Amino acid sequence: MTNRRDVVVFHDERMQAHQPDSNVDFLPGRLDKRIREILAGLNVQWKYPEHPGRLTAIMDRLRLEPVPGVRFEPGKAATRKQLARVHTTSFLEHIFALRDKNAWLDVDTTAVSPGSVKAAEVAAGTSIAAVEAVMEGRADSAFAMVRPPGHHAEPARARGFCLFNNLAVAAAHAQAELGCRRVLILDWDVHHGNGTQNIFWADPDVMFIDIHRASPFYPGSGVLQETGAGLGEGTTVNVPLPAGTGDSVYMKAMREIVAPAADYFKPDLILVSSGFDAHAYDLAMNVSYEGFAAMTGIVQQLADRHCGGRLVFILEGGYNLESLSRGAHSVLRVLAGEQPPEPSVCGLEEIEAAIAYHREAFIALDPDH
Repeated sequence: MTNRRDVVVFHDERMQAHQPDSNVDFLPGRLDKRIREILAGLNVQWKYPEHPGRLTAIMDRLRLEPVPGVRFEPGKAATRKQLARVHTTSFLEHIFALRDKNAWLDVDTTAVSPGSVKAAEVAAGTSIAAVEAVMEGRADSAFAMVRPPGHHAEPARARGFCLFNNLAVAAAHAQAELGCRRVLILDWDVHHGNGTQNIFWADPDVMFIDIHRASPFYPGSGVLQETGAGLGEGTTVNVPLPAGTGDSVYMKAMREIVAPAADYFKPDLILVSSGFDAHAYDLAMNVSYEGFAAMTGIVQQLADRHCGGRLVFILEGGYNLESLSRGAHSVLRVLAGEQPPEPSVCGLEEIEAAIAYHREAFIALDPDH
């Protein structure tokens, strides 16, 4: 059963110009030397995991398996003023100075290629465009298919493949220009969104909820006791989970932490940092496609209840192309009105079928029959 909704997917080919390549010459310096030492110590050829094929895989799947109700719009580049709402002036000058260059930014192997700065500006601006479409009533919900991702980017530091914090830029724009006072951010990427937490750490009008694999998994932050500071104390909510966690625990977190928090906070807009690296194919967690769809259904209900359905997803991580594209597709189906499934325990249906298949044989072989 479907109740058709209008969804806009924002995508811009300019983001594909971000193509760091560990085999090319980078700016000379100690950082470059250190990165080369790390890569040389690997037993396999290392390739930059955050590559243009990620967006291509999602768009290819949507072309092969169209979702009724989903339409596409191009993105736009963020302005310096928009970026400066969450990043320091010195940091922006540092990044802009790397335009048209190859450079390593940190030992997390965050790097830029000649087209990366423009791609990052477009990623942040496309996230803004998605928020504007929802706030202006041109769509029931939106999904910004962007790269490079953003949730590790801090006010003065690029980190974890992230240059600008796309979602934070969009949230700050919603507050400054679109009449949103209270913004709820849910981050279900498998890695903790340290940058987003840092940016809104003391902001009482932004609630940040992060479900992630617990430390010491990268980036090592996001423990339970990190709850914000000052007027923002209590508006940071961390849910660290052990490796291998699957649908049932994620759904429990959604129903017993995310939903009550949203009911308490009463947001004007909900944003989701939507990474798909919690899927088993990314070797971190065991969230299924049905799990991503079911979580989407819960967030959609919260948006309907509190903020007129205003809901925007912004792509973060996910590096296995199969699980990334299928995960995004499962989310979009629910956003477009498909009834979200109730995730089952992995393998339960198959074992029940096997039990039924073999039961008669066991009875037939029983010597007492």
